[in-house]
Amino acid sequence: MQTDTDLLAHAVRLHEQGRLDEAEPLYRDVLAHDADNPSALYLCGLLGLQRGQPDEAALLLGRAAAARPAHLGTLAALATARLAQGAPAEALAASEHMLAQKPDDARALFLRGTALSHLGRPAEAVMSLRASVARNPLHAEAHLNLGNALEETDDLAGAERHCRAALALDPALLAARISLSHVLTQQGRLGESIAFSAETIRAHPNCAEAHWNQGIAHLLAGDFARGWDRYEWRKRHRVYGRAFTRTNAPEWLGTESLAGRRLLVSAEQGLGDTIQFARYLKRLTAAGAQPVLACAPALIPLLSQLAPCVDRGAAPPPHDLRVDQMSLPRRFGTKADNIPPAPYLAADPAREAAWQLLLPHGRRIGLVWAGNPGHSNDRRRSLPPGLVGRLSPPPGTSFVSLQVGPRAGEAEQIGGLVDVSGLLTDFAETAAAIAGLDLVITVDSAVAHLAGALRKPCWVMLPAAPDWRWMLGREDTPWYPSLRLFRQSRPGAWDGVLARIAAALGEPLGLLALASSGQP
Repeated sequence: MQTDTDLLAHAVRLHEQGRLDEAEPLYRDVLAHDADNPSALYLCGLLGLQRGQPDEAALLLGRAAAARPAHLGTLAALATARLAQGAPAEALAASEHMLAQKPDDARALFLRGTALSHLGRPAEAVMSLRASVARNPLHAEAHLNLGNALEETDDLAGAERHCRAALALDPALLAARISLSHVLTQQGRLGESIAFSAETIRAHPNCAEAHWNQGIAHLLAGDFARGWDRYEWRKRHRVYGRAFTRTNAPEWLGTESLAGRRLLVSAEQGLGDTIQFARYLKRLTAAGAQPVLACAPALIPLLSQLAPCVDRGAAPPPHDLRVDQMSLPRRFGTKADNIPPAPYLAADPAREAAWQLLLPHGRRIGLVWAGNPGHSNDRRRSLPPGLVGRLSPPPGTSFVSLQVGPRAGEAEQIGGLVDVSGLLTDFAETAAAIAGLDLVITVDSAVAHLAGALRKPCWVMLPAAPDWRWMLGREDTPWYPSLRLFRQSRPGAWDGVLARIAAALGEPLGLLALASSGQP
């Protein structure tokens, strides 16, 4: 009769040969006899990791670590499983347990830095990953993760250097290719990014991230035709693809007749995206469709003027066809010279009249200094706390706070600012407030899109590496003729943006508003 030691030895041999289906039951047999056998727990947990079963692996490896807490290999595997689970805090705890035993362990430093990156603590991640690379300079993934953390701290040159180091060590490391193309785009080196992504696509034709990166670079460059094609790959992206839901109705591909057809248009991404691409609802109606937009509830009172709207979190109404909202530019062959024009939204007259009684007399400028804190790029898009107080209105002009959300309280930093944020209960209300203003000054936020859709003069403060829709190197945008763009000269350089805003506020506001709105 075989002992547990014999079973484990046999299972390990099978495991090493890649015969996982044969090894696993032997590990399970050992655990049936000895539920706390640390070797069987550890090895069975590793097998779960190999199979892409992080929940099961973490359970087994957690038990193994409890039974053998001083074993660095077990703790490393547990941290890896926790990262795969999407539990970086637990991964951080396991890696720090390793470092308590061996402070200079390169693997523990790598896992700690990776966990810190996932927790949104990039500066700490950089320190840990630098230490890991110093101790093991041949670890390609450590270079890659350090590059990603450096990109998050806006050290783009350092990010590029370490992504290239990762590829030099492991040319097959696809994640490093994806990160490098992103970093090149962040630096504004669009031609290099496009070419590098093309090289990646040739080797990995189904890599959605490479297609996506290339599409973003094309759109930033203003090459809409190529950009929209690649942008469709967002639906297969390992992160963004999860947001898409499908109904039983066929997708409208742009060629089928829409006459009399009920078309479900599914909003995507943020509130600003929904507002920007709501302009296509009129095109769909003109083509004979009966569109229904599934969007966020806060947008329904505003966008119902274009088409019926429903809560995108609810079951959709009956429909014949469906389309994702941000696929509509491709369906209509959108180029810079045929974008559906603004204004395409209007404030409700009754609400607008009510706001005229609430707003201060004289010239009025709306302010928004922070976007959605849940946005992945909010740290770069929003003004750091404290900076908004550097703005002051010209004589005879009032600032009006349109800022909502957790940072609305910063309105008190601006002397004489009129704070109406508590009354902005939905975007139809915000539209009515904006209609009564002379100008809006905002970061890249939904309010920028709303002002543009209303064709209200609006100045938008942009980070050095902007979202694709703002393109590069220009102060205007074909999406919204009434917008004027104020760009950072380098990452984090808001001082220059605010100085240019302050200088522009010294210009004659009436003439400036006319110039910004494109009126004669």
